[in-house]
Amino acid sequence: MRYAGETAYVLHARPWRESSLLVDLLTRAHGRIGMIARGVRGPRRQAQLAALQPLQHVRFDGVQRGELGYLSSVEALDAPPLLAGHASLAAFYVNELVLRLAPGHDPHPELYALYAQVRARLHDAADLAWTLRRFERDLLQALGVGFDPGVDGDGAPIDPAARYRLEAEHGPRRVLGERSGESRQRHATGRALLALAADVRPDPEDLDSLRLAMRTVIAQHVGPRGLRSWQLAADLARMSIRAPGQDDDSVS
Repeated sequence: MRYAGETAYVLHARPWRESSLLVDLLTRAHGRIGMIARGVRGPRRQAQLAALQPLQHVRFDGVQRGELGYLSSVEALDAPPLLAGHASLAAFYVNELVLRLAPGHDPHPELYALYAQVRARLHDAADLAWTLRRFERDLLQALGVGFDPGVDGDGAPIDPAARYRLEAEHGPRRVLGERSGESRQRHATGRALLALAADVRPDPEDLDSLRLAMRTVIAQHVGPRGLRSWQLAADLARMSIRAPGQDDDSVS
């Protein structure tokens, strides 16, 4: 298969042999694909190297041979978001989620549009937690494994005063009693789920209840290996001096 003038977002790039890169791209027409960019780490290919950084929006030509393709040309279509701190970690998390959950060579135009949307929202460093919860919700829906946060897994309306355990196969399940060894922090409030269903930012306490609850669902989809971004967030939290009430890994 040949690609001509295809647009994509760069999800990940890593060195390949002496002067090349192995690049993961998210395309509208072909889904997630892997491409080899030959020779771009040389001194005369700096423009192409810059175009192949994560979050970059690009146009490319190339040819697909089996699982991997080969880029013949690539150009940046805009300037990537300039992110730092928690926003940079959030971007890493977004890209890792797409890499781990989106099947290769399976078109999902809605996922392409969703990525463009979350990429723009990452600029708002003050609202990263809400940006990520919305992205998690919409990503699962786009891939056909989402749930309706407005009703529980049995079809009953969510009770705003209750707490819910989120399960990948069942959806929200009302918590009637704590399981042995299970933290209450992993249960979403009913208010938070109703806000998520209405796409209205919940209060800070309710928003925080969604983080670990959603992580439980995502962990069931990504498998026992987990995500590197989760571990990185936890490591950074341990290394930093937290302000009272501050959760340094709240963005992922």
